[in-house]
Amino acid sequence: MMPRKELRERARSLAKKYGYLQYMIERYLALWGEEETLQFLETCERPVRTAIRINTLKSPIRTVVERLEDKGVSLEQIPWVPEGYWADFGGMSPGALTEHMLGLYYVQGVPSMTVTRVLDPKPGDVIMDLAAAPGGKTTHAAQLMNNQGVILAIEQDRQRLASLESNVYRCGADNIIILRGDSRKAQTIGICPNKILLDAPCSGEGLLPVDPSRKTSKSMADIRFCATREIELLETAVNVLIPGGIMVYSTCSIAPEEGEYVIDDVLRRHPEIHVVPIEMEFGSPGYTKPYGVEMDSSLVLARRFLPHLHETEGFFICRLEKEDEET
Repeated sequence: MMPRKELRERARSLAKKYGYLQYMIERYLALWGEEETLQFLETCERPVRTAIRINTLKSPIRTVVERLEDKGVSLEQIPWVPEGYWADFGGMSPGALTEHMLGLYYVQGVPSMTVTRVLDPKPGDVIMDLAAAPGGKTTHAAQLMNNQGVILAIEQDRQRLASLESNVYRCGADNIIILRGDSRKAQTIGICPNKILLDAPCSGEGLLPVDPSRKTSKSMADIRFCATREIELLETAVNVLIPGGIMVYSTCSIAPEEGEYVIDDVLRRHPEIHVVPIEMEFGSPGYTKPYGVEMDSSLVLARRFLPHLHETEGFFICRLEKEDEET
């Protein structure tokens, strides 16, 4: 790691060149070094590829692929998400096609689709989605369950709730119960799911290639605020999940403070919670020593999407298991 004074001077120069707040560049340099930081900054100047998830609740994959290709859409399947495709709409708006309005596909980032696949919903599961809007992962879970079982989709924001309801209806997801409220109070519902999806509200620092305004819109205080809320939500998830149950924690953030730090905190306080392997090949391993801070070694089992390495939005994904009381 470069000396502190040199790091600050270099961060100041790069922040001015690329239009970021200086503290962000300082963190990237400390986390990755200069060469990788430059790769990241350059990559974030380019938009990520559009991706869609074909909704098998409405139609077989092949049928939708043929319909879209007939309209000039170029599709390439995502290897670890059978229903996911990179899609080049050739200048057409992805949300303007009849097939989209009919719910035959959902415009969704590759990491977002991957999160649901890591949870691995099955028909008959009882799932809680603790931050459900706008509904991409929620409706994906319903699709993988073939509408069999129950998803409790919780959302606090009234405006975001409207988009969740709209997408659930459009996608034909019939096994979703939508609840408005604070997910930190999920214990009051009185239901203990066997799987939990927590795509936690975060700073959104991984969305820089999608939304350049995030270069200057968040402070370190915002990241700390989000991390505190994320820990509270995870604490609730730990308490309501049945023994032997699985939960997936994710954030659209590249910040270790909202990924590894949060999981490390929960692992220290809950010996019954373990990071478990993700049986899919994507991304890169989680950090075990970000900024030189020693984390739980099992965090290497978590996965990260990084714009400069994987040409996607930045995401952190971790699969956790609650130890069965009988073991």
